[in-house]
Formats: sequence, C-alpha cells, structure tokens
Amino acid sequence: MKTLKYSRQRESIKSCLMARHDHPTADALYTSIREEYPNISLGTVYRNLNLLVELGEIQKLTCGDGADHFDADTSPHYHFVCRDCGQVYDLPLKTLDNINQLAQEYADGHVDSHTIFFYGTCKNCLEKNLQ
Repeated sequence: MKTLKYSRQRESIKSCLMARHDHPTADALYTSIREEYPNISLGTVYRNLNLLVELGEIQKLTCGDGADHFDADTSPHYHFVCRDCGQVYDLPLKTLDNINQLAQEYADGHVDSHTIFFYGTCKNCLEKNLQ
C-alpha cells in the first residue's frame, strides 16, 4: 500500500467525524470543517472521505435516502434510519454473529460479514407528528 502524505485537512475531517455521533453526510461535514478551514472545497472533503473509507478508517453508509452518511466507528454495529428526517444513529444492539452462518446456507460464495439498517420514525419526529 502506498504511503500517504500527512494532510491537516484530512486529519481535521477525521477528527470532526470522530467527535460526532450523528452519521453526517459529506455536505454536513463540509459545513463543519469550513469553520476551521474556510478555503476547503467540497471536492476535497469528498476525496478525503472516500480515501478514509478505502483505508478502512471510517465507514460509508448508504441508507437509501440518496446521500451517503459517514461513521467513524468501524466496529460491527447496527443503525436506525428515520424515514422522516433522515437521521442515522447507532443501535446499542449486540451484533448477531450467527446471522453469517444462517446466510451461508443460502449463499453461493463465502459470507464473512453483514450490514443491517432498521428503518422507522425517530422519537423527535414522532413527537412532532403528535403536535
């Protein structure tokens, strides 16, 4: 693997993502990063996010809402996606390791991991809908 030159912008993007727990989109991270680096471009944010994903330092989540979300937690875990506001957050649910073996019974290849998203309406949206 090639060696990467240190980049303050890349480190800032990664630090910003690690400090958040809302699984932001690239646009949301761009808005946050611009406070520290006003001249950073959206393209730079996208390129660095994709590089960090390739390096396995962050996760890219495609939840079906059209925008990719990013997560600094690369450990196996599950997510909840609100269909109303698009918020994505971690579920403190123990991972179901045996699901790989169950899926293996039906797969033509080797199953070594899985991703699960739960969809519904978050608490804030439910409360707004009651008003």
